[in-house]
Amino acid sequence: MKLAGLTVAYWSVLAAALLPIACAWLAKSGMFSKPRREGGFDNQNPRDWLARQHDWRARANAAQANSFEALPLFIGAVIIAHQLGAAQIRLDILAFLFVVLRVLHIMMYVANMPTARSAVWTVALVVNIAILFV
Repeated sequence: MKLAGLTVAYWSVLAAALLPIACAWLAKSGMFSKPRREGGFDNQNPRDWLARQHDWRARANAAQANSFEALPLFIGAVIIAHQLGAAQIRLDILAFLFVVLRVLHIMMYVANMPTARSAVWTVALVVNIAILFV
């Protein structure tokens, strides 16, 4: 299936690429209007500011890093599957499922559910590998 010339799998790549940005926004949310001297977001040194965060903000930042780490294999798998002429419906379903699992992973990361988060991460990895063999 195509929308605006792109398959669902390719749209899923775009969605997955936006997930780290969503995690960064979440980690910084509510801190933009607060002055820096009171612990508000420091756009001059954003990485230092994020490194000093704790609890759910730190976990949201860690989810951002993990989301970036998951991207290369997913992008590569989708491109390879397209090049090899994978069954489009299967590829679209698996790619969409990967994004759904990554969103669940982020939610569990922020909610501090490490065991469930790791299980979802594993399933997402298996789905990603399955994309290569569609």
